[in-house]
Amino acid sequence: MSEFRIAVIVGILQGIFEWLPISSEGNIALYLTAVEGLTPAAATDFALFLHAGTAVSAAVYYRGEFAALARRLPEWRATRDRELSFLALATVASAVVGLAAYATIEELFSALTGGAFIVLVGLLLVATGLFQRVANARLGSRTEPTLFDGLLVGVLQGLAILPGVSRSGSTVSALLLRGYDPEASFRLSFLLSIPAALGAGVLTLTDGVPELSLVAGVVATAVAAVVGYLTIDALLRVVSRVAFWAVCLGLGGLAIVGGVATVL
Repeated sequence: MSEFRIAVIVGILQGIFEWLPISSEGNIALYLTAVEGLTPAAATDFALFLHAGTAVSAAVYYRGEFAALARRLPEWRATRDRELSFLALATVASAVVGLAAYATIEELFSALTGGAFIVLVGLLLVATGLFQRVANARLGSRTEPTLFDGLLVGVLQGLAILPGVSRSGSTVSALLLRGYDPEASFRLSFLLSIPAALGAGVLTLTDGVPELSLVAGVVATAVAAVVGYLTIDALLRVVSRVAFWAVCLGLGGLAIVGGVATVL
């Protein structure tokens, strides 16, 4: 029953953390490493795998947006639709960068001890928090995306495969720094999240369901999908009211202290 207990717990955590700019992958990997005793590589794969569940949640929540985008596809070339071009380029860029980053972390994390891994995730959480703090001071008015912004956001989204780097925190912050208004930044970021989250979940399946039986893997994904759908609306409203950059700094600081204590 232990793996099913873990599946339910991390499914709930993923369903909540995915909508907050605090790196769901990083925090779940910390939990799995520090509390459940998984290796850094296994914890990272497990955390990535869960993104498939919340990708389903986001797809259902944004179904109207995707239906509207689909209706514009036949005229894409004729109209040179900027938003479709932005989403397409950003998705391709995130896939290329994400695959390269995943191959790198697979080797790196297999060589790290639990304490060193926890410190690394903590440092990345702190960096994410500082980036968000700088971006939150910028209030722009742009709403029309460009190809350059698509490439920039795609690269950052690909790098968010690193545990501790918040995907939404990084992409929204980049768009804010480029002068986009907050509403447009969040909308573009979460539209991009669905193919990225599905890709992250599928990527881990190359070696089988990480640290789980197939049934437990299905349970974890289903719990993440249900909890994610039930919480997305409320949590997206919370994001605009809470200084999550400070939350990242606090979580990162605790992880660094805990990791160093473990190493020592």
